[in-house]
Amino acid sequence: MAPQPKTADVVYLTTDHRAWRRAVLDRAGNRCQALDDGVRCTNAEPECRLFADHIIEIKDGGHATDIANGQALCGRHHSIKTNHARVLRLNDRGAARHTPGAGYSDDTTGGR
Repeated sequence: MAPQPKTADVVYLTTDHRAWRRAVLDRAGNRCQALDDGVRCTNAEPECRLFADHIIEIKDGGHATDIANGQALCGRHHSIKTNHARVLRLNDRGAARHTPGAGYSDDTTGGR
């Protein structure tokens, strides 16, 4: 069964979400936090669009506005992470969860 097309949830249009997004990106220094072979991605604003990504997706029980549940990702890394979460969900392995060391950094200062 193919995943449903992604549509914007109303939560993403709220003032709280916009403030959460800004806080997540500011904490990351406006730079992607993904790690490739232990090296932090160099993609950063304003040259690269960044996504404030929910580490544990809202539909998997992640908190929508808890900054601890956020990471800054460039488009490439956001797509990889989101697709991985969808595969886990489709394979019925339970909630897609981020684990440290799985390619995304909890260290917001690494490599700066």
